[in-house]
Amino acid sequence: MMVVGGGRVRVRARRGDNNGGGWRRGLGMATVALLAAAAAVLVGFPSEAATKVSFVKNTIKSHDIVIFSKSYCPYCRRAKGVFKELKKEAYVVELDQREDGSDIQDALSEMVGRRTVPQVFILGEHLGGSDDTVGAYESGKLAELLNIDNSKDDL
Repeated sequence: MMVVGGGRVRVRARRGDNNGGGWRRGLGMATVALLAAAAAVLVGFPSEAATKVSFVKNTIKSHDIVIFSKSYCPYCRRAKGVFKELKKEAYVVELDQREDGSDIQDALSEMVGRRTVPQVFILGEHLGGSDDTVGAYESGKLAELLNIDNSKDDL
């Protein structure tokens, strides 16, 4: 019999069974106990996908401007250039330079419905990709979102 509780797993022999049913039965019981212990531990841990979604959400909450990018991508360079032009520093996550980049990209896809990069977030809200970022810049929406005075004084 196996008892799980308080973070402990114990294997008890059946009543009247002094040696747990021989070494074969004991091995079986040990295997069951090991599997039960592993399951008990795993239940307490979130899945890897949930961890990546948490990473994305925490990153977005922690920074005003976040760009999920790939270093070689021309569309990503274009989006990053917009913030350089505005003299605003973006927090950039280069997915191709991380071992878990593909997993993060999967989490992003799940969250925003797109797998492409860049994916840009402003003040916790999804802005979109490169075209969306450039469009928001050109229309003045980006300056408005970031409280940038974009007016020019004519002298």
